[in-house]
Amino acid sequence: MREITGYSNPLVKRVRALRDKKHRKREGLFLAEGLRILTEAREEGVLPDMLFLAEGDLHPLARELVAEMEAAGGEVICTSTDILAKISGKDNPQALVGVYRDRLMPLDRLDRTASDIWIVAQSLRDPGNLGTILRTGDAVGAGGLILIDDCVDPFSVEAVRASMGALFTQSITQCRWEEFLPWLRAGSGQLVGTSLKTEHDYQAPRYASPTFLLVGNEAQGLPAAYEAQCDLLVKIPMLGKADSLNAAVAAALMAYEIRNQKRKQV
Repeated sequence: MREITGYSNPLVKRVRALRDKKHRKREGLFLAEGLRILTEAREEGVLPDMLFLAEGDLHPLARELVAEMEAAGGEVICTSTDILAKISGKDNPQALVGVYRDRLMPLDRLDRTASDIWIVAQSLRDPGNLGTILRTGDAVGAGGLILIDDCVDPFSVEAVRASMGALFTQSITQCRWEEFLPWLRAGSGQLVGTSLKTEHDYQAPRYASPTFLLVGNEAQGLPAAYEAQCDLLVKIPMLGKADSLNAAVAAALMAYEIRNQKRKQV
């Protein structure tokens, strides 16, 4: 373990820069904060390349993580709370900040038979929604999240926080629609889209395995051309004045309906 006390330390500057997407892309690294998220990663067999920790007493789980890092030859850096705040961009930072390698899974390496539910999100813009959808995927035992077209960065600090560690349990794939559709049609899988332009209630159909649940952009929903390629379009009924649910909430309702059906089929 080594100690860093100066704000101007080159490593502090380098790690702080990972809050910016451009630097994350260039380095292939991202930040994760907090004992819970770092413990989730460790339980999945994923250790950070670098671990920053605040001076003072450590939680027993944090001590275990430090010991495992040092045994694996990883870099452990002790520093002040003020420097951790500079790295994380938060006034009250977590006591642990890890620097991880990005976890993108190429589309051609996905094993669609690994799960009977996959979540596909098109042009998501909100990192909170993306992180929440990852948590939902973990909760329902989905195989992973496939991000279509220009989605928010899944490794942004905000998305990582919102995922609460689920980005370490779910595979994450990024691709264009023009890549995804041929891949999907080359094997088994039912593409189910959420839409306001259908009368099919989301609880009425019987979903086939594996089900690829497609949710659209928060503001516009799915493009008409994408809806036309779906095997099935379904609608969540709205009984009040709102015409639709938040994208992450809709994804959770749909994913649990699909999971519930598959539980009953066992």
